[in-house]
Amino acid sequence: MTHDHDLVLRPTAAQTEAALDPPPGRNGGDLVVETLTGLGATTVFGLPGQHALGMFDALRRSDLAYIGLRVENNAGFAADAYGRITGEAAPLLLSTGPGALTSLAALQEAAAASAPVLAISSQIPSAGLGGGRHGYLHELPDQQASFRGVVKSVHTVRTQSQIPSAIAEAWESALTAPHGPVWVEIPQDVLLAETSLPVVTAADAAPHDLPPRPELTAVAADLLSKAARPAIIAGGGVVRSDASGKLRRLAERLNAPVVTTFGGKGAFPWNHPLSLQSWLEDRHTTDFLEDADVLLVVGSGLGELSSNYYTFRPRGRVIQIEADLGKLESNHPALGIHADARLALSALLETVPVREDAEAADRVRTVLDLVRERIDSQELTLEQRVLAAVREALPDRSASFWDMTILAYWAWSAFDARRPNTMHSAQGAGGLGYAFPAAIGGAVADPTHPVLAVSGDGGALYSIAELATARQHNLDVTWLIVDDGGYGILREYMTDAFGQSTATELSRPDYVALAESFGVPGVRTTPDTLADDLAKSLATPGPSVVVLPALLRMFAPTHLD
Repeated sequence: MTHDHDLVLRPTAAQTEAALDPPPGRNGGDLVVETLTGLGATTVFGLPGQHALGMFDALRRSDLAYIGLRVENNAGFAADAYGRITGEAAPLLLSTGPGALTSLAALQEAAAASAPVLAISSQIPSAGLGGGRHGYLHELPDQQASFRGVVKSVHTVRTQSQIPSAIAEAWESALTAPHGPVWVEIPQDVLLAETSLPVVTAADAAPHDLPPRPELTAVAADLLSKAARPAIIAGGGVVRSDASGKLRRLAERLNAPVVTTFGGKGAFPWNHPLSLQSWLEDRHTTDFLEDADVLLVVGSGLGELSSNYYTFRPRGRVIQIEADLGKLESNHPALGIHADARLALSALLETVPVREDAEAADRVRTVLDLVRERIDSQELTLEQRVLAAVREALPDRSASFWDMTILAYWAWSAFDARRPNTMHSAQGAGGLGYAFPAAIGGAVADPTHPVLAVSGDGGALYSIAELATARQHNLDVTWLIVDDGGYGILREYMTDAFGQSTATELSRPDYVALAESFGVPGVRTTPDTLADDLAKSLATPGPSVVVLPALLRMFAPTHLD
């Protein structure tokens, strides 16, 4: 009788021959790219640096496609988007010290959004490790310490023989729910030294499943089946686990209204009779959710934005399904189920009976009518016209990437993503500069559809250099820049709080002329012509820039009432 743990993978004849007689001229960097290829990677992002040259030299001996960006942080955003779109671990190759540290903001966003990024950085030579001050270029006393509080796991390599296992462990960590960024660092001399180790031909790093405990799903199913007013909050975990179909079937079986968080856009059909859409920053929605006697929260930690800035106070029983153990019951007491959203929803679908409720859709319509009345009373027609123009121009299957800008804040609540995993923003960590480099990663991940990036003029200057990347690789990315002459949302916040704004006004370039200097066509548009100009740019292959001079305003918040 053979047990699973007795099974041994036997090498093929070709693998045995390659192992016994590895080709000459390989170094530690080859072990890196061979391992990535063996794990199934096809594309890497990054930016070379002195200590990392062994990895980059090895790229030319591999079949990996390399997308080089101009700033490490932007390379991290591109890898983040590639991971979100494909669901695969996105390799990010970085150099030591300043290069590594420059990626931190992007890795924080990947962590907040549970994007699988496999960051592989060089280190100073082995002789300099250990915390002494040896004076090596880029030296840090403990480089990995800078990343430990940001990434999901840290993996340190000391010898060439450790490279395949360390990268495989990191790969598995990145792709085990909850997904997230991971960190591997390898000393310069280990990368540069010639190696006689066999060619890495395959690597086993299958992510672990995270199933729910059956006794917990049994209790959850019982609570939901007996609920008089159930409701569902669907977060990004539903999108990441590809569970939107199961969510819809459960909601329809329960006749339970569904609201999606900003990270969960597209997880539930926007115009479904049970859809409360994404109006979480609205007191009418908050009141409705508070009134639910059983609230099912799937793939969300109910953080600041998802809880209407912590004003949400549920009065009924809460069931929370969450893959990130740290988020489980972190904001509200609940029946906490530590599980992947897809597996937990599957378990509930097996036992939850059909629940009749002829009034559920009417209650949803009442809430949405109240939301519209509130927005319409604020004379925000320009903002709604602009957002509608973007929706009209954007093909349904195209991904969009949104920076931290007023139009994105509108989109979180009011934009119909139409399909899961097509709308992405930097609302996890909230840093500027995400949209355009992320759109580059999105275009690499799916070159069959045009991709849209949306930025304000302030955020655009964080990533303007990546116009060169988009042109170099001829990526099908259209960049909409809403130019209001400053940090628009901060201008509003400061004016509301202090009566005037400080440090928010910006001198900026002619974005159309600047784009054209990169060889990227640009056009200046108006709210009236935006839909046509944007649609034309999206339909034209290659990168393009559309600039909309406009002063947009946010709708009034309700959490301050």
